[in-house]
Amino acid sequence: MTKEQTRTRILDAAESLFFTEGIAATGVDRVASVAGVSVVTLYAHTGSKDGLLADVLQRRLDGWRAVWDEQVAAAPGPQERVLAVFDALVAFRARSSSAQWCSFLATASERPASSGGAEGEDRAGDLVDADTAGLVGRLRELAAEVDPERAEAIADTVLLLYNGALASLLRGVPQNPAERAAEAARAVLGWGSPG
Repeated sequence: MTKEQTRTRILDAAESLFFTEGIAATGVDRVASVAGVSVVTLYAHTGSKDGLLADVLQRRLDGWRAVWDEQVAAAPGPQERVLAVFDALVAFRARSSSAQWCSFLATASERPASSGGAEGEDRAGDLVDADTAGLVGRLRELAAEVDPERAEAIADTVLLLYNGALASLLRGVPQNPAERAAEAARAVLGWGSPG
């Protein structure tokens, strides 16, 4: 097995365990066992449990951004580009490992709030912040294409519904929460039906 294949197995195991069983509840020995490597090998690839979590989050953030880019590019108009975040959620979940809900919200819920330390001291916390900033910033940019004067309100509305869709994934109801959230966004924003 190559070094990259070993690293992928470690990250796959950690991602699955962290976001189905919990970060705090999952020890590195369990991740190593599921990945089929020694704890020494795991540490050689990630440095620590925090490093492992940060590596998993970085991979998910990169994957999320790529999927969202695809969905925005495929959207036929400005309103659809704003709502592409919901299509991206569906597409991303279809391509990624199973997780109860959002890995970034799961991480934020299990860790203390950022202490305002220097950037890089808490890579996982920095990645949670980067995910949030990227989500808010991009939604505002896309919303400005629709209505520059209402961009912040549009983005906030979509973000609230997006967060609700993520929470619904954790609860398991309603069915197809991203689709329901997109429908709700269209109704609340007065955008009507697609097409």
